[in-house]
Amino acid sequence: MSTDPRRELGAALRRWVREGVGSVGVVRVLDRHGFGTVESGQLVAAAGGETAGLLYRGALDPAALPLAAAAAQTPETRKAHVAEPDALSAGLACAGGATLLGHPLPAALAEVLGAALEQARPAALLSTVDGSATAVLTGPDLQEQVGDPVAEEAVEAARGWLRRGATHTETVADVLVDLWVPVPSVLVVGSGAIGEALLAQGALLGWTGRTVTELDEAVAAVEAFTDADVVVLLDHAPRFDAMLLAGLRHGRGFLGALGSRRTQAARRERLLAAGVTEDELAAIHGPVGLDLGARTPAETAVSIVAEVLAARSGRAPAALAASGGRIGG
Repeated sequence: MSTDPRRELGAALRRWVREGVGSVGVVRVLDRHGFGTVESGQLVAAAGGETAGLLYRGALDPAALPLAAAAAQTPETRKAHVAEPDALSAGLACAGGATLLGHPLPAALAEVLGAALEQARPAALLSTVDGSATAVLTGPDLQEQVGDPVAEEAVEAARGWLRRGATHTETVADVLVDLWVPVPSVLVVGSGAIGEALLAQGALLGWTGRTVTELDEAVAAVEAFTDADVVVLLDHAPRFDAMLLAGLRHGRGFLGALGSRRTQAARRERLLAAGVTEDELAAIHGPVGLDLGARTPAETAVSIVAEVLAARSGRAPAALAASGGRIGG
C-alpha cells in the first residue's frame, strides 16, 4: 500500500519543528488557469535546505522550491507558467499558469498542521492573500483554531466544506483557504460482485475500504463515521434498517443503499414507521448511484462513486459541456 503524501508532508513538518526551526516556508496556489483536472490542497514546504510536498506533480518546482526557501522569512507572491511539453511530462493534462503564495508558517502552527496531516485528521490552513496573517484549524469539526485572527467568513467556509467531505482550495474574504479532508473509507455492507467492484473502484481513487456482513459491526462502523466516509448497503434484509437509523442519528458520512424501486419503497415505509422524517430520509441515497445506464457490477460501481464525488463537492451532476464552472473543481 502506498503512503499518503499528506502524511509524509505532516511528518516532515513535525520533524523540522523538533529540529528547532523557527518557521517553515510554505508555498500554495493562490490562483491558477489551465493544467486540466488537479487536486485541491497543493502545498510545498521547506526548512533547513529540505523540501516536502509537491505542486502539480512537480511541474511548478522551478518556481515553487526557491519561493518556499525564501518564504520562511518573508511573504511573497510569484507567477509561474508551465509549457505544454513540461506539463504533459509531469502527467498534467495541459499547459497552465499559477499565482503562487509563499509565506512563513510559524513552528507552533507547523506542529499542529503537521500532526493533523500525519494522523489523517481534518485540517485547514488559512492565510491572508498577502501572507501577513496565518491560522490553522483542526479537530473533527475544525473547531480548534491557532494562529492569527482571520476573517470569520473564511473560517466558516472551511467548516462548511468539511461537512461536504472534500479537500478544497478557495479564496474567501481575501483569505486563501486550503482544507484537507482524510481519504474516504468505503464500508460495503453485504456481499456480492457489486461490492467487490465498488472496493476496486474506490482503490483506484486511493480510498480505503472493507466489507462487513454482520449488523452489529456495520452499526459500530457507521457510528464512528467522519464526514468523508461512505457506506453502501447491499443487503436488503430489514434488520439493516438499524444501520441506516444509526447513520441518520450520527449525521456524518454518505449513506447509500442499493435495491430496486420496490425494495426502496418497502425500506422507506419501515423507516417512516420507525419515526424517520421525510427530510431525514432525503439523506439516504437510494437507489444509490447516478443514472449512467450501468448494466454490469463494474459500471454500477462507477455510478456509485460518481454520486459520492458529486455529493462531496456539492455539485449537481451534469455533462461538463453543459456546465459553465471551472473544470476540475
